Amino acid sequence: MSAGRRVGVREPVDAVRDVVALVAATGLALTPLVPVYGVSAVLPALVGGVVLGTAVTLVAAARRWSALVVVALLVGAYALAGGGLAAPTTTVGGVLPTPATFLALARGAASTWKQVLTLQPPVGTGGTLLVAAFLLALVGTAGALALTLRVRRPAVAALAGVVPLLVLVGSIVLGTRTPPVPPAAAGTALVALVLTWAAWRTGRWRPRRVVATGALAAVAATGGLLGGPLVVADQPRVVVRDEIVPPFDPRDYPSPLASFRRLVKLDDTVLMTLDGLPDGARVRLATFDRYDGVVFNVAGDGSAQASGEFRRVGDRLDVAARGERARVEVTVGDLQGVWLPTVGLATSVDLGPATDDLRYNDATGAAVVTSGVREGMTYRLDVVVPDVPDDDTIGGAGAASVVQPASQGVPQAVAVAAADVARDAGTPVQVARAISSYLADEGFFSHGLTDAGDHPSLSGHGAKRLADLLAGQTMVGDGEQYASAAALMIREMGLPARVVLGFVPGSGDDEEGDGDVAVPTDEDGAVEIRGRDVQAWVEVAFAGHGWVPFDVTPPQSRTPDQEQEETDTDPQPQVVQPPVLPPDRVTPPEDDTEQPQAEDPAADDSALARWLRIAAWAGVGLGGVLVLLSPLLVVVALKARRRRRRRRAADPVRRVAGGWDEVVDTARDMGGAPPGAATRRETARAWATTIVGGHPAVAARVEALARRADRAVFAAGTPDRSEVDAYWADVDATVGALRGTLPWRRRVRARGSLASLRARRAVAAAARADRDRATRTTAVPGRGPSRAGRPRRGGR
Repeated sequence: MSAGRRVGVREPVDAVRDVVALVAATGLALTPLVPVYGVSAVLPALVGGVVLGTAVTLVAAARRWSALVVVALLVGAYALAGGGLAAPTTTVGGVLPTPATFLALARGAASTWKQVLTLQPPVGTGGTLLVAAFLLALVGTAGALALTLRVRRPAVAALAGVVPLLVLVGSIVLGTRTPPVPPAAAGTALVALVLTWAAWRTGRWRPRRVVATGALAAVAATGGLLGGPLVVADQPRVVVRDEIVPPFDPRDYPSPLASFRRLVKLDDTVLMTLDGLPDGARVRLATFDRYDGVVFNVAGDGSAQASGEFRRVGDRLDVAARGERARVEVTVGDLQGVWLPTVGLATSVDLGPATDDLRYNDATGAAVVTSGVREGMTYRLDVVVPDVPDDDTIGGAGAASVVQPASQGVPQAVAVAAADVARDAGTPVQVARAISSYLADEGFFSHGLTDAGDHPSLSGHGAKRLADLLAGQTMVGDGEQYASAAALMIREMGLPARVVLGFVPGSGDDEEGDGDVAVPTDEDGAVEIRGRDVQAWVEVAFAGHGWVPFDVTPPQSRTPDQEQEETDTDPQPQVVQPPVLPPDRVTPPEDDTEQPQAEDPAADDSALARWLRIAAWAGVGLGGVLVLLSPLLVVVALKARRRRRRRRAADPVRRVAGGWDEVVDTARDMGGAPPGAATRRETARAWATTIVGGHPAVAARVEALARRADRAVFAAGTPDRSEVDAYWADVDATVGALRGTLPWRRRVRARGSLASLRARRAVAAAARADRDRATRTTAVPGRGPSRAGRPRRGGR
């Protein structure tokens, strides 16, 4: 047998050799991905991709399916098996795909490559990270096998050996500096395997030539294993992931707001000194606008307003806000982390040698240093401290158009308290002021440092802690709890709000909260920021005024112990005391639809809801079936369009000739191409012994259509409309009879065949030749002179 013929014609053992050689080469090319994910993490995706690609390609080659069908099957395999192998967290039981699985696989096919390159190996299996490995294995295996099994010419089929090399390049790009198989060994083995297989595939390899084969192997091994290291010498390998600087994502770090009590415990420790700080200016450390029920953190949704989108900046920053300008020089003390203290809105940041590590957020004025701040670091800020408008200046301004991430896990007590406190407020600023005044005036202050004599107060600002703060018997906490509660309450009333963690100079010594304290300074007059100066406040965005700060924390002097002492020293025995209100003294009416609902409604188990869910799942299944059938549907649509164009041609003669063309295309899709240069009648007679052999009635119908088409094309006069309609009715019946001679599987295959569509150019050339021949014809026996210039429609 020749080595270059198709599967099904070549010996089966030859096809087995092709499959084994190419699968082995592809598997070797995928080895650089192992350390990227870890063996146990990536092995199912790689093995599954190779097995699926091999199975689909072998079945398609054995059944002689078209390339469009193969692509559709690969897409279906990716969608159905990709969930369990590449995105298991989106499936049911790690196997059954869901709508979220299909969406994740579609997005992962485009975005996973960048994620794999920018994460520190081993990257694991989170999200859709395994999609890159699964796609390389699936597409690489299917591409190599499809090329060698479906191509007739041996020289072209041998090009399938290039596919594993391309897979190796992709794996190396995603790989690490130290792959499991040394690059020189892997490349040498892969090239030797591919070259040997390609020589055998083209029939040029002769194993009996021992000397030549040994010399070739020696040259390959010497060049790959010895020559490569000599050329590279001591230069390190260039790895793409080492050259790419991954974008800084502050969400990878713990929220600084959760470290509020740790900063408080530093008490008198100097965290930083600021020279040139304007009077009344605050120091910003971080800004948060995403709440997940556990902690406030930054959000990164890709928009310009996101609090977590930090970017590299140049020497100058554009600031549109108006306010006091200043140059502040900051010296870092005992402060740790990546967050860089800032003042107002910076127009310039000079970090000296660490400038390349600076990332800045224009929307919040916060900054980070990817290498981390360190003690003794000095930097300069050119800033604008925006003017803070009072309530009268804000007036009736509405909420600014700001996009913020939706809060999750918000306790019901937040919505209840917000509606109760702000029910009499009119304008947006009055709503924000009512909530901030309520918390600052009605709450009690405590850092919860019981060893220092503080009233017990838990740290944190999760849903449980905030519910206890707002609905408990005593509202007690510090800036962490009050700022978080205020931001959520203001959001419940429809205003954009965010939490700011920073420092207010001297606030740790201001027990009364009136600001009448001496700001601590060093011997040079620079302002000192200490641990006890840490504060958290809320900023609310108003149209035309930007973000306005609101202080919501009670003064340090307002403590539960002090309130209890005042009550005991001034009893009122003659006055009837009001009854103690229960903790849940304010409850929202059940029938009030205007009250904000923080919890998701209960699942609707009604019959309508069940039918809607069934319809939704049926729609998902139908969508998957349509995706799989899309190549067949496209082919059927193209044929229907061609048939409609033929039947609606302006010239009646062309409509009749188009009817015969429809019969010819049907026979061509069934595997019966018309004989070359044959007339219609000759074609019909030839088909009588080929495609319609054993069906004389169908053969008679085809030959009758051929005679009628010749009469309409070459005879004088023009057929009337009834004659054309009758001819097309017979065409429809004959086409149905032709298809009825086939088994149902071949009938479906004929419907989706591309044979007739591919033959359009050849048909057009034959038609032009027929027209030239018809032009030279002057008479037809029995019907008088023919139409000059009328196209003669032959067997195509």
